[in-house]
Amino acid sequence: MARADGSGESAELRRLRRRIDALDRRIVRLLNERAELARVVGQAKVAAGRRAIRDVAREREILLRVTMANAGPMPQADLLTLYRRLFASTRALEAADRRRVARAGRIAAEEVGDD
Repeated sequence: MARADGSGESAELRRLRRRIDALDRRIVRLLNERAELARVVGQAKVAAGRRAIRDVAREREILLRVTMANAGPMPQADLLTLYRRLFASTRALEAADRRRVARAGRIAAEEVGDD
């Protein structure tokens, strides 16, 4: 039986877990890259005069594409849940960015008014 310190693990199990660990690091990097791109998209939406943060049609399009790309074994429902959570996270980042820009604008306007 394997112990908490891993000393009872087989070499094969350790190798497989190292592969999972490496994949986890890649997934985290990719999620952060995606989040950063979503923030840039949010800035572009503001520059284009779009007020809404959420784009339901775009989210639906992504979910459809992800569903079509999933060959398993990840269950579709679980994958969709992950993506919906990802959407919520990136919307929260975009909202925080907008608040930060609005706050900076108010501060700048106050400083100009103080002259």
